[in-house]
Amino acid sequence: MRKFFIILSLFIISVSLYAEVFRYKYNQGEKYKIVSVVDESVYIDGIFSHKARILNKISVEVADVFDDGSGEIEANYSTSEERTGNVQVYALSQEYYSTFIRDETGKISIDPGFFMPVVRNVPLFDNRDYKPGDIWSSEGYEVHDLRNGYGIKEAFSYPVKVKYKYLGKEERDGALYDIISIFYSISYRTPDYFSRYPLYPIRVTGYSDQTLYWDNETGRPYAYEEEFNIQFSVSNGSSYEFTGTAWANVTESELMDKHRIAGNIEARLEKERLENAVVSIDENGVTITLGSINFGADSSALSYAEKKKLDIVVDILKNYPERDVVITGHTALAGTAEGRLELSKQRAAIVAQYFIEKGAKRSDQLIITGKGASDPVSDNSTIEGMARNRRVEITIIEN
Repeated sequence: MRKFFIILSLFIISVSLYAEVFRYKYNQGEKYKIVSVVDESVYIDGIFSHKARILNKISVEVADVFDDGSGEIEANYSTSEERTGNVQVYALSQEYYSTFIRDETGKISIDPGFFMPVVRNVPLFDNRDYKPGDIWSSEGYEVHDLRNGYGIKEAFSYPVKVKYKYLGKEERDGALYDIISIFYSISYRTPDYFSRYPLYPIRVTGYSDQTLYWDNETGRPYAYEEEFNIQFSVSNGSSYEFTGTAWANVTESELMDKHRIAGNIEARLEKERLENAVVSIDENGVTITLGSINFGADSSALSYAEKKKLDIVVDILKNYPERDVVITGHTALAGTAEGRLELSKQRAAIVAQYFIEKGAKRSDQLIITGKGASDPVSDNSTIEGMARNRRVEITIIEN
């Protein structure tokens, strides 16, 4: 009998070693970055339309921690789509800010006016010790921004029924993580009040099949992989299908010593005697404005001389290998507003591609955007002023 109790005790101890308690954890002032890539195919009325690659970058900060263990989260979201043609880089398409409170179980409290995060209350834990093979279920919801295309001003949301299974531990990137299978189905018919819009989705169906790598030491996800299929049936009789894969990784954010970086860059530019180069600091990071990198009128082509100037910036960027960079193109006041905006994006893309070719940055570390002639630095009524307005700004950002 004594031997039986010894064996039983050892069994209980053995099981407890494999049991995990999953909780979100928060440390005030903690910062980290989430990078995800979505590869999707789009079908309209069952006919293939196009492929898209979407790069999402999220900067997260724990603004406050409360007595009940919940945390106040502030997050900035940057969504970019791959721009193809002569160059292949990510073009900024949308930026969002969001703040919300999330408790230890993963439940989110958020103002309905925020469009991000898209998936909410996933994962959601209950009060138990999880062992490999354990399953549980809960409800979450998705939120989408349908202002463009549909004109729906408020966030469009629908519920999802989520099933979880704890699969045990697995090594990834040299560390052990808890693996959780997440699957949810979507079957939602929109309420009648959406009919006040001329175009609106009347039904949403689909699924998401995810593998989550949970870091139980930090109390947050480390990575995930996903397969998805979502279909929108629209009030005009059309249907839109989005199917593909996604992945994401979480990395720690190192504080950026902006003044030190700006000082080092200024010293380098002075040494190289690069004319019309200005270094500035703002909330986004450190920006190098290159008025000396000029483009011909209505052109995005770079001459040999201009490339040699950019080589100096290439060497500067290599000193900050982990930092992302935003490249902003500008034009003089000529042509149409639409043409100027497109030309400014082309100029930013050309510079970004040059940085990639020279090994200064990877494509997923670069985001391009264009402002056309909306932000001049000089008088567009003179030839000299227009030349200065044909410029590029390179911002080393605080990830």
